Amino acid sequence: MAHCLGSVMLLLPLLWLLLRSPSLAARNRCVDAAEACTADGRCQHLRTEYVARCLGRDAAAGCARARCHRALRRFFARGPPALTHALLFCPCLDPVCAERRRQTFVPACAFAGPGPAPPSCLEPLDACEHSEICRPRLLAFQVSCAPAPSASDGCSREQTLSCLRAYAGLVGTAVTPNYVDNVSARVAPWCDCGASGNRREECEAFRELFTGNRCLDGAIQGFDRGQPPVLQDHSHSHQDREHILLQVPSADGPLKECSLFSMLLVLALQALL
Repeated sequence: MAHCLGSVMLLLPLLWLLLRSPSLAARNRCVDAAEACTADGRCQHLRTEYVARCLGRDAAAGCARARCHRALRRFFARGPPALTHALLFCPCLDPVCAERRRQTFVPACAFAGPGPAPPSCLEPLDACEHSEICRPRLLAFQVSCAPAPSASDGCSREQTLSCLRAYAGLVGTAVTPNYVDNVSARVAPWCDCGASGNRREECEAFRELFTGNRCLDGAIQGFDRGQPPVLQDHSHSHQDREHILLQVPSADGPLKECSLFSMLLVLALQALL
């Protein structure tokens, strides 16, 4: 009986760790992505740069949007794609995670307005058409995220990565898009078509590149299935805890006298993972 009591005492600290584990709650994958970026020197440096330009002391006197956008473009152009894309497309199952995802790129400076109401989508569209940076990126987005008639569901799996890359390439341009709320994965630029006059059809066609694009929706929602290996360390810690539980010895070696009891306790702990 003393051996059994000893095994229980050995497992109690593990039970405490498991009860505190984030695996028991809804995982915030955007936090995982942020931590992975922080652990990478280049990603963290570029992220710190755009935060300083969009939110830090550089923006204290007001949003310097051009500088903020330039830093965001550098982040995607020079940062490791696995990490930059994980920050932009991290999948969420709850509003807390989704709100963090929506706030990732400082929307008050990089995305939304200065006014309370969004302008006509013709404004960012016209600005993009006259920009040597934005125009080719918007064209690449249109091509990369266009429906594929030959695919069974209208969207080719082969285009998923290129679609996400093209979308990320628009962040930091005149048509910078973002998530529109914290309850869905819907995206759009900061604009509407309420005051587009006789160009309303053109305006709505542009906005629907984001709001009515099922290939883009599918690519964003399918990002979790292509989780980059660098983010799998968090799930490995879960597997390590299982391994530790199955390897718990007593001070005297294998638990022979109460092996059945110990195994039942281990199985009960594993059920909590």
